[in-house]
Amino acid sequence: MTPAGTAAAAPRPGGHSLVVRFDSVGDVLLTGPAIRAVAAGSNRVTVLAGAHGAAAARLLPGVDRVLEWTAPWIDPRPDPVTRADIDALVEELAALGVDRALIVTSFHQSALPTALALRMAGIGWIGAYSTDYPGALLDLRLRPPGDVPESERALQLAEAAGFPSPAGDDRLLAVRRPLPPLRAPVPEGRYVVYHPGASVSARRPTTAVATAHVAALAGAGHTVVVTGGPGECALAAETAAAGGIDLGGATDLAALAAVLDRAECVIAPNTGAAHLAAAVGTPVVSLFAPVVPATRWAPHGVPTVVLGDQGAVCADSRAVDCPIPGHPCLDEIAPAAVVAAVDRLTGGAGKAPSTTAGREQKR
Repeated sequence: MTPAGTAAAAPRPGGHSLVVRFDSVGDVLLTGPAIRAVAAGSNRVTVLAGAHGAAAARLLPGVDRVLEWTAPWIDPRPDPVTRADIDALVEELAALGVDRALIVTSFHQSALPTALALRMAGIGWIGAYSTDYPGALLDLRLRPPGDVPESERALQLAEAAGFPSPAGDDRLLAVRRPLPPLRAPVPEGRYVVYHPGASVSARRPTTAVATAHVAALAGAGHTVVVTGGPGECALAAETAAAGGIDLGGATDLAALAAVLDRAECVIAPNTGAAHLAAAVGTPVVSLFAPVVPATRWAPHGVPTVVLGDQGAVCADSRAVDCPIPGHPCLDEIAPAAVVAAVDRLTGGAGKAPSTTAGREQKR
C-alpha cells in the first residue's frame, strides 16, 4: 500500500474497468461524468450498482454492462449479510476479467467492505476515497475532498486514477439519447413537473404542502404534471388532484427522463428526479431539506433555485424522519415562493420560453 493520498501505478489505459456505485438513482446519475471519463480511457466499462440505482446506470453514456447487487453495508434497509451472497458476488466479479476498479461512495460511506469483495475476486488495482486506514485493500487511496458537489467528487477520483474528462466533455450529468417518445396524458404544450416524493420523509414536504404548491402553480397559469415512482401512486394522485396531471407510477426511468426533458422546469425535493432533470438539462426548483448539505447534493450544472431553510437545526443530521415538529424546513416553503421560483426559471406562465443555460444544455 502506498502512502495516504497517493497511488500505486495504475494499469495501462484500455482494458476493462469496473465502476462501483451503490445507492439510489440520484447517486448513480451523479457518477455519470466520472464514468464517461473512465470510458474514454477504457475498452469496456462495467458498472456494479444496487437494486435502487441499476436502472439509472443503464441510462448512462459510456456504460457497456450493468451488474446488479445490493450491498448490505450501503442499502438503507439491508438484508442480512450472508456468505452465500458474498460468494456469488465474488464469483461473478472474478469472471469479468477486470483490470481496475473504482469505488465511488458518498461522504458518509466506507468503500472498504466493497474493496474487500473486489480483492477476493482477484481485481488487482482498486481506487477509492477512504478516511479509514485501508491496509492492502486500496492501491489509490484519496482523502475526502470536503464540500464539493458529489459529481465533482467522483470526477476527482477518476482523474486521480488516470482518467481525465475527455476533450470537449462538459463534466455535466447526461443520459443516453434518444429518449422514448412521450405519450398521453403528457401535454403537447408547455408544462412544469412537480415531483412530490423522496425516499425518506425528512427530505420531502408533507402531502398537504405539496398539494398547496400544485394548486398555486395551476392557479398561476402553469400546466402541472405530477410524477412519482411505482410506490408513490397514492401520493402523486392526491397531489395532482389539486390541479395537476397525474403520472404517478406511469413511467419507467427512461420515460420519466423524457417527461422531464420536455418540461420547462422541475420542482422536486432532494431525490433522483431532481438529478434526472439536471441530466436532461432542465432547470430545477429544489425543495431541499438540509439533513444533508446542499453544496454536495443540490442539482448540479443547470439553473437551480434552492428553497427550504438551510440553517434549520436538523442540518447535516442525515435524519430519515423529520426530528422537528411541523417539518419547518420544507413545510414553511410558501406556495407563492414556489411560483416565483418557477417563473424566475421559465419566464412565467404564458410567456416566451426562457433561454437560460439549462435549455441550451439539452442534449
